[in-house]
Parts: sequence; C-alpha cells; structure tokens
Amino acid sequence: MRYISLTLLAATFLLAGCGAWTSTKEYTKESWEATKDYIDPPPQIDTDSYQFESPNQEKLARLFTSVDGPLTSLSRFVENTDTLPGIDWLDLLLARFPWVSRVLVTDDEGTIIFMQPEIPVKKIEKPLVFKGVWRDIHLITVVDYSDLGPELYIGRPYFLDTDFRGLIGVGFDPRMLLTLSPDPKELIIIHPGGGVWTRGADVDEDALLAVPWKRILESDVQGQVKVGEKYYTWLVRYVGRDQYIYATESVDPSADADSWWSF
Repeated sequence: MRYISLTLLAATFLLAGCGAWTSTKEYTKESWEATKDYIDPPPQIDTDSYQFESPNQEKLARLFTSVDGPLTSLSRFVENTDTLPGIDWLDLLLARFPWVSRVLVTDDEGTIIFMQPEIPVKKIEKPLVFKGVWRDIHLITVVDYSDLGPELYIGRPYFLDTDFRGLIGVGFDPRMLLTLSPDPKELIIIHPGGGVWTRGADVDEDALLAVPWKRILESDVQGQVKVGEKYYTWLVRYVGRDQYIYATESVDPSADADSWWSF
C-alpha cells in the first residue's frame, strides 16, 4: 500500500521544469458557459425508445444521464494517462471538460510540480490523501469540503517505464456537473459518509447522509428510500472504486414499493 499526502498551499507551489505548461489559457466560468454546449453537448436520453419499469426510474434516467456521461468520459480520460502529461494533454482536457477547475501533478514524494490554475479560487482545507496499491491501477477519488463548497478530485499514478513517478489529480466542483442536467434542482448527488450535492433542491441533507448507505449498497445498486416524509429513487455509480449516488424525489412511491428502504 502506498500513500501520498498532498498539502496544497499557494505559497509552496513548485513550478520549476513546467514552463511548457504555463502557456495554457485559464478557463473561467464565463468561457465554460459560452462553449459547453458546443464542445461537450449534453447527451439526451430517448425515453420513448424503450419502457421503464416505473415513472420514478424514467425521471431519474432523464435527469442524471447528461451528468453521468461527461463524468464517465472524464474518468476514462484520466484513467488512460499513465505517463507524465504534457501541454497537449492539458489543453485537450480543459477543452473537453471545461467544468474542470484544477489540475495538479506531483512527484513520487507527493510534492506538487505543477498546478493549473496557479492561484486557485478555492483553498484546499485539508491535505488530500490518496491511498492505493500503485501496481493495481485504479482511479482514486478524494473530496475536499471547503467553505466555498466541495471539490471532487480524481487521481491516478503515472510511471516512467515501470517505475512510479507521481500522481495526476483532476478536480472540479460536482455542483457544476449538475448544471448539465435538464432540471438541476431535481437531481441530487450523495457522497456516502461525506456530503449531499444539489443545485438548490429542498432536501434534508443530514437525513440523507444518515441513511445506512454502506449496508444498503452491500446488496442493492438501485432502489427507493423513504427519508422523513419524502421518497427518493436512487442509483449508485462508480468513479474508480468509489461509490456516488444519484437520487431524485419519486414521482409515484407505490410504483417501486418492493424496493423501499424506510428511515
């Protein structure tokens, strides 16, 4: 087991040897809004082409498909990078995924050798600790919860020949992903044991986090939970080996009565 702890402080950025990266343009929120539909058009799901088992599942599919597609594409993009990335890789990453807010590269001791942007908007509250067996290559995620909101990092090791050389990390605010949904206020992302991410949905976040997701996910990958007086239809998705849950308030709780969990 190899552990790398990354403490990201603006005063300690080490940028030597990374001059080729500095020509990359910064992508602001405004440039993303202007180009996101052109560069990364949200996929649409044709709900008429097949039958859903319930209106609850149909609603959730309509809401999360255009969010999960780009997230899956980003995961594959990062996963397919096993050597020190260069300027072309960074430019392509930011062009395809303009909602990404931070990219960092470390050496094999966890020291940052490059970060874009150089002065981030969000200060990382705690060191990011990525744990993994580097010969068993899998994406690893870490969520940093700051005063300005959550930042989800997808990380993987990179190599020179067969020698481990460091870590690549790509970070973004998961709430920005929710804006790709056709109705962002209706979609919820739950990070079990961490937080609940919404775009203004009226939910009891503490109650949703109190659901024993670990126990539920041992046997189920989708279903319905009753939290207080509300019913939520949910589906688990994986980023690497880590579980994240899409959920929305059920249209007709009785349609999935055989899959209820009540809390």
